[in-house]
Amino acid sequence: MAAEFATRATSAKCTDDELVVVLIDGRTLSVPLAWFPRLLGATPAERADWRLIGNGEGIRWAALDEDLSVRGLLRGEPARR
Repeated sequence: MAAEFATRATSAKCTDDELVVVLIDGRTLSVPLAWFPRLLGATPAERADWRLIGNGEGIRWAALDEDLSVRGLLRGEPARR
């Protein structure tokens, strides 16, 4: 059960270069925005307009039509093109 909770996010933010996700167990995960072309090409306001989905199992940017799973981020999976 602990592994299940570790795969949930509590928050996310984008810098100019990275997506930074805080997990429920306290870890912080950062991945390059270059992996996610929709986020990379978005404005800072668009990047800031996200919400957690699936009780923290994923992150959604509705205006960008971008959904990312925490498990995919942990596996190091860039967006499919």
